[in-house]
Amino acid sequence: MEIIRSNFKINLHKVYQAIEEADFFAIDGEFSGISDGPSVTALTSGFDTPEERYQKLKKHSMDFLLFQFGLCAFKYDHTDSKHITKSFNFYVFPKPFSRSSPDVKFVCQSSSIDFLASQGFDFNKVFCSGIPYLNQEEERQLREQFDEKRSQANGAGTMAKCPVTVPEDQKKFIDQVVEKIEDFLQNEEKKILDLEPCTGFQRKLIYQTLSWKFPKGIHVETLETEKEELNDAVGFSRVIHAIANSGKLVVGHNMLLDVMHTIHQFYCPLPADLNQFKEMTTCVFPRLLDTKLMASTQPFKDIINNTSLAELEKRLKETPFDPPKVESAEGFPSYNTASEQLHEAGYDAYITGLCFISMANYLGSLLGPSKVCVSARSKLIEPFFNKLFLMRVMDIPYLNLEGPDLQPKRDHVLHVTFPKEWKTSDLYQLFSAFGNIQISWIDDTSAFVSLSQPEQVQIAVNTSKYAESYRIQTYAEYVGKKREDKQVKRKWTEDSWKEVDRKQPIVPGPCSHTNSFTATGVIGKRNLSPDPQEAGSEDRELEEITDSELEQMDSCADPLPEGRKKAKKLKRLKKGTVADSPAMLFEVPDTW
Repeated sequence: MEIIRSNFKINLHKVYQAIEEADFFAIDGEFSGISDGPSVTALTSGFDTPEERYQKLKKHSMDFLLFQFGLCAFKYDHTDSKHITKSFNFYVFPKPFSRSSPDVKFVCQSSSIDFLASQGFDFNKVFCSGIPYLNQEEERQLREQFDEKRSQANGAGTMAKCPVTVPEDQKKFIDQVVEKIEDFLQNEEKKILDLEPCTGFQRKLIYQTLSWKFPKGIHVETLETEKEELNDAVGFSRVIHAIANSGKLVVGHNMLLDVMHTIHQFYCPLPADLNQFKEMTTCVFPRLLDTKLMASTQPFKDIINNTSLAELEKRLKETPFDPPKVESAEGFPSYNTASEQLHEAGYDAYITGLCFISMANYLGSLLGPSKVCVSARSKLIEPFFNKLFLMRVMDIPYLNLEGPDLQPKRDHVLHVTFPKEWKTSDLYQLFSAFGNIQISWIDDTSAFVSLSQPEQVQIAVNTSKYAESYRIQTYAEYVGKKREDKQVKRKWTEDSWKEVDRKQPIVPGPCSHTNSFTATGVIGKRNLSPDPQEAGSEDRELEEITDSELEQMDSCADPLPEGRKKAKKLKRLKKGTVADSPAMLFEVPDTW
């Protein structure tokens, strides 16, 4: 079901109902770009740590806009042994609600826009008909503005001591209002009189006229449509709040960017460090599952060669998998997977859900006795909860939202710096004596090189001692130097602020005092980003890059209360929905 601004309100109850009835949801996003600086290869380096990957995406991807959001709700019909689906395709755009509303700035990446256009994406529906939204801080500020306006309006009837001067063009209107009120006061049966809607200026004239005409007092109250207008401004964020408040399983494919952008755009700017992001994410979405990670893990890894979304969907229709029986709910259009409507977010969410069902049911088929349909609450899939696939990282397969991330030794990895003119072939030539190597570019002048044998590392380092054009160091040395530079930078910053504090000027005058120096936080821009459209140099990931910019890096309900109250609530929800002991039959490995 396509949802735009004009039909959002009338269909919102259908969205809420689908969320309330669903066993689980699948989501996907389409974005205005991927990276505002580094190439996709550099943005997703093969030896990023989870913290480094998070910081890169936070810095270079968050100023893009999520402008299409796909949601597909799945409910299992036990009577007919089939899944009933309700799919929604939302067009989203931050249209300012009023002159005081946030005027969002976002960026576009030409390659991503060109790619989406080639897939038939309708940008007019985004910019002309997109559903507005607010994050929580923006919503709070807007509510305060409304409360202040209402307070001023309802308190405007101060006693007028003389007749009010009413402009000629407003006299007829005011006379009609006074006449209605006088008739109302003569009628003892009527308790309330509703006046016609009017402008702010007319409302002011009414208050002033009535306070003079009826000096003993008459209660007049402005009944604004502001609550409804505010809900309109919050817009699509209400859908995200409903998904979060449900506490149900949310499935995505290569979904790290989808999750980051959803939180950043509809909740609040992303936190400074990874651990804070993990805590925030598990508060908003207690249970997440990434089908790309699932397909890349045993027992699927050996029987699935290509984990891009389109190819995965095709593979899961073949032996040994059994495609699920699926039917669209009445009143909802059905998707035909043969037509491959890839990069429409609603369709991508739909086939992501199909992939999850097929893989979950395959796990059930390995049990004795076999299980025909594996529930979204089954212990069989718990090992995959809250682990998000890290694209192209060679030895850390996932970001662990519920604990520490894997820390491989990387004692076979070298950090190499070299002239900007060097290409991949120059690095292969430099390390030609060391057999098979893997190269992962960091930027134009540095890269990681992994050797097949750790004992060769020191030999390689020694060869660069007298080299003028390049430098080689171990991965441990590189990390140590980076940590040292970070500490020096932090110390320099702290010392600089201390120096500024010491040098505060004294302002002379009758009441001399020292000026205070304060820094105020700035609320970051809210936006979202897409996925790779450039192919990396490594053949291993060529398929994924092509499909993912291609697959856009794979990405009822009152709004969530602010702060700790919601965090505690969702923490309790999480504890209540995730079982204590995961099944031991299948485990996401600690090493890749």
